[in-house]
Amino acid sequence: MMRIALLCLALSSLVIADPTAYFVEKFDSPDWESRWVQSTSKSDYGKFVLTAGKFYGDAEKDKGIQTSQDARFYAVSAKLDKPFSNKGKALVLQFTVKHEQSIDCGGGYIKLFPSSLNPKKMNGDSPYNIMFGPDICGYSTKKVHVILNYQGENKLIKKEIKCKDDELTHLYTLILKSDNTYEVKIDNESVESGKLEDDWALLQPKKIKDPNAKKPEDWDDNAKIDDPEDKKPDGWDKAEHIPDPEAKKPEDWDDEMDGEWEPPMIDNPEFKGEWKPKQIDNPKYKGEWVHPEIDNPDYKEDSNLYLFEDNAYVGFDLWQVKAGTIFDNVLVTDDIDYAKKFGDDTWGQTKGPETKAKEVIDKKKAEEEEKKKKEEEEKKKSEEGQKEEEAEAEEEEEEEEKDSSKSKDEL
Repeated sequence: MMRIALLCLALSSLVIADPTAYFVEKFDSPDWESRWVQSTSKSDYGKFVLTAGKFYGDAEKDKGIQTSQDARFYAVSAKLDKPFSNKGKALVLQFTVKHEQSIDCGGGYIKLFPSSLNPKKMNGDSPYNIMFGPDICGYSTKKVHVILNYQGENKLIKKEIKCKDDELTHLYTLILKSDNTYEVKIDNESVESGKLEDDWALLQPKKIKDPNAKKPEDWDDNAKIDDPEDKKPDGWDKAEHIPDPEAKKPEDWDDEMDGEWEPPMIDNPEFKGEWKPKQIDNPKYKGEWVHPEIDNPDYKEDSNLYLFEDNAYVGFDLWQVKAGTIFDNVLVTDDIDYAKKFGDDTWGQTKGPETKAKEVIDKKKAEEEEKKKKEEEEKKKSEEGQKEEEAEAEEEEEEEEKDSSKSKDEL
């Protein structure tokens, strides 16, 4: 009987531990376009191509879809295995991004859409549940977007989460938990977390200023006042500018023609500026008046801030000035541990070799630049030497001509 009970417990543990992966895309087959739908909402969308890029850790495992045309919008989406609700469980959205073009301005985020999405008509106005991932534009914008749709409105996270801006592949993970908390990871390391209610403006504030409270008329919130005993010194008021005492009327000045002569004005060395009495502590100062707060009657707690009842598609809907970003290892699941393991088994396995491959390319590039620099310097020296030789030859010719002319004159 005990053995049966233990067997049942083991089997139930296996069932509980079995993660649900609603979507997995590693772009490890050439038929990826059969799963991803290109939007036709615009006629000039950029094209995604399957590639591992200029450098990689594994030529096959690192293949993903890459933006290939500069200054274009991109819009592709894929259907989940089946629509799902994350009610009572976690929702994990995870993918890798590689800006190998050293991106200057463009998005690198993913969207999770409801089943109402029409993939062929997907565009920037298509309603979505979640938008998550890096966004870079110049030096000022280098952040991770975390936008949640709540009651029909897209709400941005209040916190600034810095994204990676190098040319290597990075793993981005968003976790929404059923206790209304969240976590953002980059490269499987936590970079931000907290409560959904605190870090998004999803609900009305719990407290508001009491509309019936007013600052008392006799409330004095001036910490300092003018000293009533302080008096302006005699002789303080002096003109800021005075006629230059050293200026002389020009001898050729004609009063009838030029008008009455007036000396130019100069700064008055005795001018002290506007007099102000010194400040003293205000004996009636009560401190800064704080408006009393009351409970907000419009505040309503929502235990389902994390909840998206209908999740059916993932998609990349973005704009890039300089193309070259590679997206890969897309995962939608309800299992946080499984997402971590998936990241370790994909990105984690190739990140080291990829870094080494990048170092080899960078070294080769530096050597080529150094070689080119030396060649240009040698060319410049050669050209300068040639010019010097030509100049010397011209001087010799001039000297010979002078000597020849002098000999003729002597004859």
